[in-house]
Amino acid sequence: MKGPVKASIMITCLGDMLFPEVGVAMVTLLRRLGVTVDFPPGQTCCGLPLFNSGFHRAAARVAARTVSVFEGSEHVVVPSGSCAWLVKQEYPGLLARHGGPTEAARALAARTWELSQFLVEVLGVTDVGSRFEGRVTYHDSCHLLRGLGEAAAPRTLLRGVRGVELQELDGADECCGFGGSFSVRFPEVSAAILGKKIQCVEKSGAGCVVACDAGCLMQMAGALSRAGSHVKPLHLAQVLAPDGTSR
Repeated sequence: MKGPVKASIMITCLGDMLFPEVGVAMVTLLRRLGVTVDFPPGQTCCGLPLFNSGFHRAAARVAARTVSVFEGSEHVVVPSGSCAWLVKQEYPGLLARHGGPTEAARALAARTWELSQFLVEVLGVTDVGSRFEGRVTYHDSCHLLRGLGEAAAPRTLLRGVRGVELQELDGADECCGFGGSFSVRFPEVSAAILGKKIQCVEKSGAGCVVACDAGCLMQMAGALSRAGSHVKPLHLAQVLAPDGTSR
């Protein structure tokens, strides 16, 4: 892509509160690739928990605020397939139904990208020049895979990392059981789904399981920790970051 690229980070709730290292890795990576990065103040939750729980009018108010916060951004990059999906696929219709800034929402949707898609589709990068030693496996988060239709970009980027042996995960396209509030409302079902996922992760022989959504990482991290597993859950940005933030 010609000319300097500017990107605003939408950090997401889980990134802000529980995975700040993912934000650090993301900024480090983008700057390494020559992207000018900023962080618009005032951003809050994207509204996904409200939306998924059926509180669409309240979600629309949050969406309208988000549209306003990122109004001046050239590109918006999100380290979460679920939040990127909401902005890209649901914001325009949600705000149209509830009297919000529909055209501005459409404009924001068009310039919002999940991280792996931004790297591959906007920057045209498949090799970010990083190194990460060992076998890794990749879990497809539901919203990135089914909502945004993306499976190739994260794998392409992982294959471009020197030292990485990418082992395909059995049932990679199956849910980890998180589903936001689903894991709280239906803990037994969530735990059963998670148990199957962790069995597949262990079977892969990988030293780490990579995902593009903090919710999946949090879900799998808990199970791996309880099991005393050696497998480390990492966000894609942590593997791609050139300064060793994930090590």
